[in-house]
Amino acid sequence: MNPQLKQKAESYLNQLCMDIPERCVGSEGNRRAADLLENYLQSFNFETSRLSFDCMDWKGEEASLRVNEGNFSVNISPYSPGGRVNAPLVAVSSLEELKQARGEGKMVLLKGEIAREQLLPKNFPFFQLPEHRQIIDLLESGGFKAVICATSYNPEVAGGVYPFPLIEDGDFVLPSVYMTDREGERLAAHQGETVSLEVKATRQSARGYNVVARKGHPEVPRMVFVAHLDSKKGTPGAIDNATGLIVLLLLAEKLGNYQEPIPVEIVALNGEDYYSNPGEVLYLKEIQNQPENILLGVNIDGAGYIKGDTAVSSYGCPPVVEKLIHTLINSTTGVVNGDPWYQGDHALFIQNEIPALGVTSERMEDILAVAHTSRDTPALVDCAKLVAVSDFLCHLLHTRLTQS
Repeated sequence: MNPQLKQKAESYLNQLCMDIPERCVGSEGNRRAADLLENYLQSFNFETSRLSFDCMDWKGEEASLRVNEGNFSVNISPYSPGGRVNAPLVAVSSLEELKQARGEGKMVLLKGEIAREQLLPKNFPFFQLPEHRQIIDLLESGGFKAVICATSYNPEVAGGVYPFPLIEDGDFVLPSVYMTDREGERLAAHQGETVSLEVKATRQSARGYNVVARKGHPEVPRMVFVAHLDSKKGTPGAIDNATGLIVLLLLAEKLGNYQEPIPVEIVALNGEDYYSNPGEVLYLKEIQNQPENILLGVNIDGAGYIKGDTAVSSYGCPPVVEKLIHTLINSTTGVVNGDPWYQGDHALFIQNEIPALGVTSERMEDILAVAHTSRDTPALVDCAKLVAVSDFLCHLLHTRLTQS
């Protein structure tokens, strides 16, 4: 392991997580991180470009909820509009109860079964769940003035956040807050009484962009390496996903003098943790134009965790490539065959029938427990593993060259 590259990885980690404490889409920190990536990639002799998009910069200050003289602990739902509402409370626990609720001029509390999993944003670009869409439509068209969500701990769908925001949608029109399931039961006892809610938050138009770096002829089938640039609000986003960006930078440095016939593309995608995935949508259009021009798409997300090995999973690879990948995994210390997972940006390649790899950490359950929280810090990262991942990907590229 190259100690100089390890030191560089540590420096990148501090820059992305400490110097820039948040990288949420639309924020100044997000743009600073994108600029940082672009400058480094140019220094490694890559030609870079930007794929820009419109987005929202959202700032949530505080929220308060009162019934009579009692206060309740609430959090502002990400991207919620601000507002001050005084209205009678109605509580519902299921879709059927929501259908029957008379919402005109009322504030609704969602708890129990209806609040078991985060609702897909109403304009989520990749797929929709009919039940989720029906809930959102009923909330927005039912005459309700605001929404209170009481949620439990569900790391598989919301990371390690407790409570988790049931609604995380910049297109949702009502002020909304969320609280713990226990606090929700306490509030439900006041059904029919007037609730006072104040949400201090602002929505502002902003711009963001993907960073695309290339080497080689643009019309020749290429290898693509991606990692998402953004993080959730309130988290340094070390494992999710500063480490993926660092692997891209380490790989780019190794390829500084690369002149082989297979072109290489390195992409920092912007929006994986954002409600409308604008960077992914923009890059997907490029993929769909000429999917045959991508030999293999590799996504790095959640790599470098201090415990366990690096896990690599493959999707739709031709037999010769599949054999090559598994041979390389079996001959590389600290890299294992990983279980399939589809919640990352390699899904962009999979849905277009492009061979893909997902590179993450073996201890996924540990990562889910801290993802999207303030606990996702550089202390969780082993930078030596990031160097090893970049070595693995470099070997994969050069081995793929000999097989072409």
